[in-house]
Amino acid sequence: MNKSALNADAPIEKRRLRMWIRLLRTARTTETQLRDMLREKFNTTLPRFDVLAALYRAEQGLKMNALSKQLLVSNGNVTGIVDRLEADGLVQRVVVKNDRRSTLVCLSESGQKSFLQMADQHAHLVNDIFDELGGGDLDALADVFRRLKHKDDNDEFDG
Repeated sequence: MNKSALNADAPIEKRRLRMWIRLLRTARTTETQLRDMLREKFNTTLPRFDVLAALYRAEQGLKMNALSKQLLVSNGNVTGIVDRLEADGLVQRVVVKNDRRSTLVCLSESGQKSFLQMADQHAHLVNDIFDELGGGDLDALADVFRRLKHKDDNDEFDG
């Protein structure tokens, strides 16, 4: 008898706790592998990748507060990352035409090229990590996570 069958006899509260631990372990292991790959292949960090990814999706750029909100981190954290990315020539700050106090952060041409290389490797690694999951598994998981989604969550990757 496999472990899942044994869990079926446990109280639902205990099963939910076990599932949370499995989800957390899977997420942490996956994140560690992604961090390692980004560091080894691109000499960068996951937070830098996340900023580049957010800016790639926002072709017109993002204001700093919108970027920090999207990434669920403080303005201070984003500012430090953007400062370093700008120094490396991967992003640029552009003054908003009708509001001189505001700036948009945009990917530079070099930043777009670098991000696309990283994103390709990121996608390959994620695909390798989850290669045992078929279409039906992914659909079932998407349904489960959709039902768990908090009402105030702004997840763009719904589906």
